[in-house]
Amino acid sequence: MLHQDISHIKSIYKSQKKYINLLTTVLTAACILFLSACGSGTEGDQNKDFEAYTKELFCTEAASNTINLHYTLRNPEDYGIDDREVSLGSFEADPDEVRASAENMKSSLQKFSREELNLQNKITYDILDYQIKSAERSSDYLLYEEPMGLVSGVQTQFPVILSEYRFYDRQDVENYLELMEMSGDYFESLIKFEREKAEAGLFMADYALDTVLEQCRAFLDMGDGNYLYSTFVDRIEDVNELTKEEKSDYIQDNALAVSDYIYPAYEKLIAAMEELRGSGKNEKGLVYLPEGMDYYETTVRQQTGSDRSVEEMEDLTRRQITDDLEAMEQVLGITTQEAQEAASSMGSRSAEEILSRLQDGIGVAFPEAPDTVLEVKYVPEELEEHLSPAFYMIPAIDNTEENVIYINQAQMHDDLTLFTTLAHEGYPGHLYQTVYYESTDPDPIRSLMDFGGYVEGWATYAEMGSYYLAPLPKAQAALLQKNSSIILGLYALADMGIHYEGWSRMDTAEFFSNYGITDGETIERIYELIIGSPGNYLKYYIGYVEFLELKKDWAEEKGEDFSQKDFHKAVLGVGPAPFRIVEKYMWETGE
Repeated sequence: MLHQDISHIKSIYKSQKKYINLLTTVLTAACILFLSACGSGTEGDQNKDFEAYTKELFCTEAASNTINLHYTLRNPEDYGIDDREVSLGSFEADPDEVRASAENMKSSLQKFSREELNLQNKITYDILDYQIKSAERSSDYLLYEEPMGLVSGVQTQFPVILSEYRFYDRQDVENYLELMEMSGDYFESLIKFEREKAEAGLFMADYALDTVLEQCRAFLDMGDGNYLYSTFVDRIEDVNELTKEEKSDYIQDNALAVSDYIYPAYEKLIAAMEELRGSGKNEKGLVYLPEGMDYYETTVRQQTGSDRSVEEMEDLTRRQITDDLEAMEQVLGITTQEAQEAASSMGSRSAEEILSRLQDGIGVAFPEAPDTVLEVKYVPEELEEHLSPAFYMIPAIDNTEENVIYINQAQMHDDLTLFTTLAHEGYPGHLYQTVYYESTDPDPIRSLMDFGGYVEGWATYAEMGSYYLAPLPKAQAALLQKNSSIILGLYALADMGIHYEGWSRMDTAEFFSNYGITDGETIERIYELIIGSPGNYLKYYIGYVEFLELKKDWAEEKGEDFSQKDFHKAVLGVGPAPFRIVEKYMWETGE
């Protein structure tokens, strides 16, 4: 069975502007210079000055566009953010601006004495330094990035983000409707970006374009049944300050906005992308593009948060697959197929019941997290084919008691799939990690940093561990978990093989056939997903294995005093970061 990629949505601008991949690079030079003055490095308290600096940096970046701000903060005024202009932002690709911003940021950071900072501020300092260097490395490759990726591109995520835009008061409703009116300009900036890619010879292959257009048309085909109508009605009902008549008027305004702005924006996007058909000449991996190998190394490092070279990641993956295969051989008396058949009907439970079982089950090995509220929602039937099996909507940092997990029922093939998926998205995966870390009162700037290797690696680590929390015999759970790990490892190797080694479709089919995967349609789908989202599988798998490596180091150091709960507390206490920073500081956060 295919490993189903599980999308983790933080906010629209972490998924759609990932090609910049550094929060500071979207600031203007003027903003950077202003912030530099805030961190002047006086003889006063370095911690106080540094925290004032990161607060200014946070406020500037959080307020850079309305959706980013709304998904980050429920009450921006509590952070000193007032009188915000409504904005959707845009897609831009100016390498000179990125380099200038990074250089200014570096100058600002160097004004502080790192050694005088406390533990948490040192972690933040090191992460900012890492981000600056990452921006400098990636500045030449902005046009290589693809905001319309096949796994979680703009075309599928934009309406989901709109549908989850919460209304706390009248102004939120007004802002939302204004954002809807801006969708045409927003998509126009996306079209401009794609045209620049095409001019540079970097546009997607036609078969990837076909998938993108199919996703766009599926959204339009919903017509009057579009969930942007129904979800608006549900959300506005909770705005108590509005009268019944006002709610009715707003509902009509929203309906007009969908038909007058959102649908035309998608139609224009489809037409523009059709005009670019044929301009994507490369139908293979990134290695076949000019500087494609260098770009792949850069994006893989950014996505995984690992300092390993691609060759080292390949070796690490093969070693883990070998370990998993050897562990499977130790499970006697049952085959993988028999275990899968037995697990396919563990006893149907609702998503809420499964999450409750998982939450109770992790108490022994994981530190306690604050109580929170979780709502389970379901992907609209019309989009089931085009959206991930599940995704978690990260709440605003000042509203972590409200969480949402979306389930794609069409891709929940059996009871075990639902169980492990909810572990990935809920407990002890994304929801748990997010709520736990926010309970440590981190510097707000940390919430704007996107480290997919840590976040998705942790959720995959949680997913793998959940097999042993399922109502399954231990041997059966072990067999299924190792099998799942191996399959994901194979996809990771295929990702590196296609984009770094230059595998063709035939090479990819031959690789999978060596492991008993021979279904042509399945392999074709995997090949095209990997082409459309380079490095995506590595974010999950390498991140997961990096956590396993950290656990090995922890166990070796602690010896008889080893405790899973202490290890989990240590890595969760560092929070999302590159793995070398997690490794460096986990010994102190675990004390």
